[in-house]
Amino acid sequence: MMPAAVETFERSLENLPVTFERVKSGAFQSAVESCIDPPAVGVPLPFDEVSLEESPVTLDPTSEDILEARTGVTPGGPSIAEYGTIVVTSAFDGSGYTSLFPKTHVVVVAASEIVETIDDALKILVEEIDDGLTSAYLTTGPSATADMGAPVYGAHGPESLHVIILGDC
Repeated sequence: MMPAAVETFERSLENLPVTFERVKSGAFQSAVESCIDPPAVGVPLPFDEVSLEESPVTLDPTSEDILEARTGVTPGGPSIAEYGTIVVTSAFDGSGYTSLFPKTHVVVVAASEIVETIDDALKILVEEIDDGLTSAYLTTGPSATADMGAPVYGAHGPESLHVIILGDC
């Protein structure tokens, strides 16, 4: 990860209808809790230094939990600096549903997984596909449509997106 990629990513996010913050691992718990509108669901995070275990997030949610949730918390990455785009994988852990059904999606990305271009991200995804990844989507802000005039958020997914950038850069 290059600090420049993180800065470019943040500048890209500033131009989108999202909120974001960069936090060190010690501040993660309060950052994630400040974004949650209960009830919240999530999937385990793949980062050694942080966890959702102590947060008010239901891990390993049932279908009913997901349908009732107002907030979904998932990991994301790689993230594409030039667009402010985040790859969210959809695995058997429920991360796809957890990120798409609740009104608010909180996505946690590692600063070390922010890359400059979509080509850089695709190189990483090819490796993950070779390792068994079968589904992922790219998100650049909340779900939106403008086919009838002004943008409407939440038409096909979350109405709001909050990005937590985890890292010490």
